[in-house]
Amino acid sequence: MIHNPILRGFNPDPSVIRIGTDFYAAVSTFEWWPGVRIYHSRDLAHWRFHSSPLDRVSMLDLTGVPDGGGVWAPDISYDGRRVYLVYTNVRARGAMFQTDNYVVTTDDIDSGVWSEPVYLNSLGFDPSMFHDTDGRSWLLSLDNHYAEGKRFNGLYVQQYDTERRCLTGELRLIYREPHGELVEGSHIYHVGDTYYLLKAQGGTGPRHSAQLSRSRSLFGPYEDCPFILLHSRDNKSLPLTCAGHADIVDTPAGELYMLHLAKRYSSPGKCIFGRESCIQRVERTPDGWLRLADGGENPYVEVKEPQGVEACEFPPEPTCFDFTKCASIPDCFQSLRVPLDDMASFSERGLCLCGADGLQSLFSQSLLARRIDEANVTVSTTLTFEPDCEKHLAGLIVIYNTSYWYYAYVTRSEGGEKCVSLLGCDGGRLLYPSALVPISEDVPVTLTAEINGDTLQFSYCDGGNVRPLGGALDTEMFSSVPGGFTGTMAGICCQDLYRRTKCAYFEKFDYTVRT
Repeated sequence: MIHNPILRGFNPDPSVIRIGTDFYAAVSTFEWWPGVRIYHSRDLAHWRFHSSPLDRVSMLDLTGVPDGGGVWAPDISYDGRRVYLVYTNVRARGAMFQTDNYVVTTDDIDSGVWSEPVYLNSLGFDPSMFHDTDGRSWLLSLDNHYAEGKRFNGLYVQQYDTERRCLTGELRLIYREPHGELVEGSHIYHVGDTYYLLKAQGGTGPRHSAQLSRSRSLFGPYEDCPFILLHSRDNKSLPLTCAGHADIVDTPAGELYMLHLAKRYSSPGKCIFGRESCIQRVERTPDGWLRLADGGENPYVEVKEPQGVEACEFPPEPTCFDFTKCASIPDCFQSLRVPLDDMASFSERGLCLCGADGLQSLFSQSLLARRIDEANVTVSTTLTFEPDCEKHLAGLIVIYNTSYWYYAYVTRSEGGEKCVSLLGCDGGRLLYPSALVPISEDVPVTLTAEINGDTLQFSYCDGGNVRPLGGALDTEMFSSVPGGFTGTMAGICCQDLYRRTKCAYFEKFDYTVRT
């Protein structure tokens, strides 16, 4: 059986393709750099990180994007020759979204070589590319015009010339949702003489869903399916909630599977992981619609593996790192908005992070973090840091975005003592869960964060006994972030709010899941 979620931790908005016997899924990364994470599988049950294609600033500039902005809902597609990745860079949220849409391509997804981006349009977010059976390709866009209170103003298609690498011809309206629901994350499929339109509807919260429409023509009119393909709307006790935003892939044997996002509770009523990617089996009904193969409309935690596909487990990905022996940043880490080319380096002393902006900055932070994907985990780091003043800080952070975090850090007091302390931020309001605690000079410091579903407890060790840093903190802050689209991350960072020259050396980073 396949056990959901298949991509655990913050991995939302899956889009999936099959090339031969290999499956590739792309997920959103929002303000985290590099942009888009692609995962690879050979059996739909076991997945491993494959690549982050948007790894050049010329492809993706996240400087200054708002929390929850950046890369929304990438779409990966394959026309039999070339792989296309369509993505949005959301540079402003609110009444006037700034949604710039691009496409990059590769002739070999395993090569890691992607083209420079082609600007497509700024017509809404979540665009996708559809390659029709006649050889033509089309860009599917939504209009999220907010004038007069509208949140969704229709789905549009325009032909994409794959040789000239540009949109061409007329922009045509093909669908308007008749019940006033927000529509996003849409994909088109051409099967036989029917075009199917798969849409995410109802917003990305408890009323999220995946719904289907169909037409004899690409340009409509589209008939809505009489039932919902997938949702979690009718049962608050479901282990997978907020199910929706889906994409469909076939197996070599012709079975159909649907990847979708959902949320999983880290403790009763709380979800600190963010939205994750899951999978369901789907099948055609006698009257030509699609439904869940196991019945009903709610997501299943256990899903039958595809027929005729040999199980292929990958070696476990490392979670603990000795940075004194590393030469590059491990794949599980991402930085916040900017690449750390000028702020990170490796030596026999470990990973050197040069101090940059403060933790509420949308521009140039020196911060690396990985996803928290289980409810009971211990995260720790050992660092050598000799601050000169209170404007020098370095340490261990648990963060959702620039407005929601807890930070255990080493600094120097106004009186000149080297200290460790704890700082928090709840919706932009600073919290002070711990006073400054003096520690030893010229000694590596180990900082630890222990998450137990409901609570988060920091501790420190400066060569002696392990001591708690502040009291137990409620993880609710990471579960109910207003407008939050990402998930909780844990990592390391360094700030120099004086001259941007003070560096910290991180010897190790350990992430351990406790049973």
